[in-house]
Amino acid sequence: MKKILEISLGIVTSVGGFLEIGSLATAAQAGAAFGFQLIWAIVLGTICIIFLVEMAGRFAAVSGHTISDGIRERFGFNFFLLPFLSILLLNLMVLAAEIGGAAVALELATGVAFHWWALPVAFLAWLLLWKGTFGFIEKGVSVLGLVTLCFVVAAVLLKPDLKAVVAGVLPSTPHHDHASYWFIGVSILGASISPYLFLFYSSGAVEDQWDETYLGTNRAIAGLGMSFGGTISIAVLIVAALVLASNGVDQITDYHQLPTMLVPVFGLWGYWLFVASLGIACFGAILEVGLQQAYLAAQGLGWNWGEDRKPREDPGFSAAYTLALLFGAIPIAFGLDPLKLTIMSMALTAATLPLTVVPFLFLMNDKRYIGKHGNGIISNSAVVLIILLGSVLAIVTIPLELIGGT
Repeated sequence: MKKILEISLGIVTSVGGFLEIGSLATAAQAGAAFGFQLIWAIVLGTICIIFLVEMAGRFAAVSGHTISDGIRERFGFNFFLLPFLSILLLNLMVLAAEIGGAAVALELATGVAFHWWALPVAFLAWLLLWKGTFGFIEKGVSVLGLVTLCFVVAAVLLKPDLKAVVAGVLPSTPHHDHASYWFIGVSILGASISPYLFLFYSSGAVEDQWDETYLGTNRAIAGLGMSFGGTISIAVLIVAALVLASNGVDQITDYHQLPTMLVPVFGLWGYWLFVASLGIACFGAILEVGLQQAYLAAQGLGWNWGEDRKPREDPGFSAAYTLALLFGAIPIAFGLDPLKLTIMSMALTAATLPLTVVPFLFLMNDKRYIGKHGNGIISNSAVVLIILLGSVLAIVTIPLELIGGT
């Protein structure tokens, strides 16, 4: 019964991890600009993150190490330094985007400009991290994220052409604006395969003291949980294609264009459902990314760490998420456009995948850590393909940003 509860809560938690401002913004932009054509990018990203999350949980359960611990120990600190600094910087960009998303939700709800909300949002997140436990952060707030299922309901009620939806699962050449099409595709992959997701997951497994008895639970959470988040992202794309594109909105340049997405289905309630979905999904991600920054800093530098510890027991860990939230809030407080930051950070995230996934592949085949539970041919093949995909994205991201970025 306990394992079934873990699986259920793990699936719910995927809303706070997989579905956040990056997934919402990129899926909505894809639907508005290209209809159902970019569904394949969400499907591909979901499959990739399922493999990475499953391996992250398996590694943590068997070895008792987080991925960051393993990379630093296996390859040495000098090797670890490049992915360490890159992920810290990118996580900070993602954190700022999430704070911006939550602040925009509050602007939509109150009429007060988003930049005034940046510091209060960051302070509330800090207070919850300072006072809360890992179980509360991981699961408590994420339960509220079930409100985002309203996109799935809307997608069904709008009755999309199922043949066109299925056709979107296969990559195709766009009829217009090729550079923008591929840039949005790259951004979707970055939102789906964000390193903070599987790094956070491995830290959470260690926090929850998983062992080999959790391997079945881990597979269920990875497969069902990430699929759950991917399904909601596809629903966002479908709704954007049927509502925004049909109303002449083919490019999203401002978050204020988005709240009308759910109005044709839910009426006035649709506006508030969108606001709630945006705010809750972003706030859940703020907590997870802020916590992951602290995990990464503490594990990389060899400090004590753990959300269930009191701040005085791991001062470096607590200082790390405090500073991350402050530095993440400052650009938004000064008026940086959250939408542009979101799209850019998602694309750059996709480009940096090889920095973490390559050493992770070695760890998953090192018997000193993983014993008899190492990767098989399917998992290794999947990781190699992810590395190749990430390498291509690293090459094309900047040119696509310059040519087709929004």
